[in-house]
Amino acid sequence: QVQVVDSGGGLVQPGGSLRLSCAVSGTPLNFLTLAWHRQAPGKEREFVALVASNGNTKYGDFVKGRFTISRGNAKNTVYLQMNSLNVEDTAVYHCNVNFPGISNLFWGQGTQVNVSS
Repeated sequence: QVQVVDSGGGLVQPGGSLRLSCAVSGTPLNFLTLAWHRQAPGKEREFVALVASNGNTKYGDFVKGRFTISRGNAKNTVYLQMNSLNVEDTAVYHCNVNFPGISNLFWGQGTQVNVSS
């Protein structure tokens, strides 16, 4: 059974940074695409970032160079380094695991990111 556990959220001031972590168990990650999405209250889920099995990355348009997704030294981890946070980044951030041909099926429980003064 695939398990996805994301963590690292918290309260930061505008301009601050957070590093989100995602630990995946139950499946090797070699051929998987790992992604982060976010959802603010009352808003639709929004794509944040992904890293494919070949290391290619992609980011949502709003990121504008502020975030970096990466695979950790441990093969079952993925991180999202978020810098220059602003209040619009406030949301619940979810890590998810995507198998070839099977996307958006396995999700972490979400970690809350609050950016405020």
